[in-house]
Amino acid sequence: MPDGSARLHPRTARLRPRTALAALAAMSLLGGAVLTGCDSGPGETTKGAAAGEARRPAPAPPVWNRSPDSVAAVGDSITRGFDACSVLADCPEASWATGTDREVRSLAVRLLGASGAQAHSWNHARTGARIAELPEQMARAAEEGPDLVTVMIGANDACRDSVRAMTPVADFRRSFETSMRALRKKAPKAQVYVSSVPDLKRLWSTGRGNPLGKQIWKLGICKSMLADADDVGPAAVARRAAVRDRVVAYNRVLHEVCAKDARCRDDGGAVFDYRFTGKQLSQWDWFHPGRDGQARLAEIAYRTVTATRPPA
Repeated sequence: MPDGSARLHPRTARLRPRTALAALAAMSLLGGAVLTGCDSGPGETTKGAAAGEARRPAPAPPVWNRSPDSVAAVGDSITRGFDACSVLADCPEASWATGTDREVRSLAVRLLGASGAQAHSWNHARTGARIAELPEQMARAAEEGPDLVTVMIGANDACRDSVRAMTPVADFRRSFETSMRALRKKAPKAQVYVSSVPDLKRLWSTGRGNPLGKQIWKLGICKSMLADADDVGPAAVARRAAVRDRVVAYNRVLHEVCAKDARCRDDGGAVFDYRFTGKQLSQWDWFHPGRDGQARLAEIAYRTVTATRPPA
């Protein structure tokens, strides 16, 4: 290979001007890349190629399918429709995610129609579940081969007998990351919708105005937040604030982990921010969403799933 100076051969120098110009043009066209590589010095040709590769645009992320053909749900009592139809009982037909109740119009019904929701949606949520159980639920959901998996989890991690018993944030993150890996292992192309955890303190504030609801709370529902519902002393205020702060931290984890997966969307905090009224809470426990509240959750999910862009 000629070196970078590349002097012309004496015979070439004696060519007529027109011939010499043609020869130089041919060398430029046919050997320019080689000469450039040599001029760069030993070992720099590979570096130049690597730099060229680095300048190539990154592959486009997967396009979000706004019309999935099947839905699998994982999570806790809210997704099971607990207390939406009868006292202290699951009511999966009223589930915001996969239910068939006409008043609720679940996410599955809105996406697939009534018959499609019955044939192509599955509810793997469990009342009382905490996030440590989510990897197992995700694995079962993945076996259905769904286009979309809905996730609503975390309320029971904050709703413990005491503030000290709440799930640590680091453990919450670890479990959610493990859950996403469990899904991706069996369903790499499934899309995921992640709901934020509701604002439990706001639910306490709304429900405490109902005497019947407060009697049900005494049975042990979410003691960390609902115990001594009328106590507004410093200790009770601090306890409820600690629970709310933990929910905020859980929602941050859900958002951050979801953001790392190109096929995952969270609701941008829409469920946490939603102001449930007494009309939208269960008439039996004044804490879980009733049919109307389940319908509001379905609306938020449908809006997020079918949006052109994810929430900001």
